[in-house]
Amino acid sequence: MSLLKTFLALTLAIATSALAESQTAIRVMSFNIRNSGAKDGENHWQHRKDLYVKTIKDFDPDLLGTQEVLADQFDTLGQVLPEYGVVGVARDDGKREGEWSAILYRKSRFQAVDSGTFWLSETPDEVGSRAWKAACVRICSWARLRETASGREFLYANTHYDHESKLAREESSKLLRTRLPELAKGAPVILSGDFNCIEDDAPYRALVGPSDGKSVALVDSYREVHPERKPDEASFNGFKGTVAGSRIDWILHSPEFKAAAAEIVRPKSGRLPSDHYAVTAVIRLSDAN
Repeated sequence: MSLLKTFLALTLAIATSALAESQTAIRVMSFNIRNSGAKDGENHWQHRKDLYVKTIKDFDPDLLGTQEVLADQFDTLGQVLPEYGVVGVARDDGKREGEWSAILYRKSRFQAVDSGTFWLSETPDEVGSRAWKAACVRICSWARLRETASGREFLYANTHYDHESKLAREESSKLLRTRLPELAKGAPVILSGDFNCIEDDAPYRALVGPSDGKSVALVDSYREVHPERKPDEASFNGFKGTVAGSRIDWILHSPEFKAAAAEIVRPKSGRLPSDHYAVTAVIRLSDAN
């Protein structure tokens, strides 16, 4: 009988530990949607939207960062993912014109205590502003979230860097390094996005470089989990199933978090849900925060 009691006690302890672990882990996904205005033929949004949504639901993120979202896609995500709150505006007019870098967060777990969008320019609070020879208007949307169960807060930001201007990408990283801690107000930070560059480039180094005390130093969740760089880490596939290359989609976090898992989500076969693979991370809030 004592052996049975011991077994049951051990089973309960393991189950309790697993439950506590699941409640502190945050599942994050970044997923460029590929805008519905693109002339993609058989890969047009109408042919793959169900697969895009299924990819999201299969991972079941607590936080989802999207890029290239146009108004019809924004409306679709809100309809098919009602369990999520949505933060963000379209980049051209601060309303519905142009692309969103929208954030979705699980409403049953978090509440947004503050949120907003700033423009990646020399005048970040000016709607529609563009700078540094960028080909497009670019934005970063953010939310300061409070975990309902614990009361802990953190900042989640999501962005999409310019695809042409190297200068714009470098300056965008400098802007984020200083702007995010101002918005976080001392809370930890998560940043996701399509950065249109790889980890050899200056914008990446600017984000993950050491802090000067005024800016936030970020950690690459994928590299934290997979320290050895491989030749098949491409996150952009161009609807061709490409795997050779490096990641341009990242999930970064401040040192208060620790990544337990990270993945580039690649379908085994069939139609691709986007011209980017989704990237995911499972990170954990420290008990100290």
